[in-house]
Amino acid sequence: MGRPRDTGRGLAILEATLSLLTEVGYEQLSMEAVASRSGSAKTTIYRRYRDKAALVAAAVEHRAHATPPEPASDDLRENLLGLVSWLARQIAEQEIGLLGALFAGMRGDARLAEEMRRILRRDEAAMTDEPLHKAIRHGEELAPRAAELFAEVAPAVIVHRVVIAGEPCDESFVAHLVDDILLPLLRTH
Repeated sequence: MGRPRDTGRGLAILEATLSLLTEVGYEQLSMEAVASRSGSAKTTIYRRYRDKAALVAAAVEHRAHATPPEPASDDLRENLLGLVSWLARQIAEQEIGLLGALFAGMRGDARLAEEMRRILRRDEAAMTDEPLHKAIRHGEELAPRAAELFAEVAPAVIVHRVVIAGEPCDESFVAHLVDDILLPLLRTH
């Protein structure tokens, strides 16, 4: 099933889903509540989304659809600084309640976990393909699976910094993440 057009009613459904997800969590989220909050019929929602996992995934994709920056130069460090700064802003802009609801929902619903992993894999590729391929074209020797390593480590460290430690991802933290963690991990030794 393809992504439905984002009409006014469709946007209301997605926004209601995000709002309710943050308020009540994934387990308590119901199609009835989304229908009521969005002013839509439950049948309209089911025509667009086969189940709650598909609805939540569509809402997350609607909210988080942002394009990573193009590599600014041939310098891997400079490009990683730009990419990590962008990623930190994207994560910091998410409501902590929404992230918690998604993490909890993924643990309990295999369909939601599958949908969220699909979104994450797509976003990982968009984030890492061009900067890392450009670095390789310009003579950088990168570790095997460098893109996967970046995608596993960078968001985890940023989420820990923002959510667990409650600290900002300021310029000095981004430089620390790139210089002390990512570059040694991504380059071959």
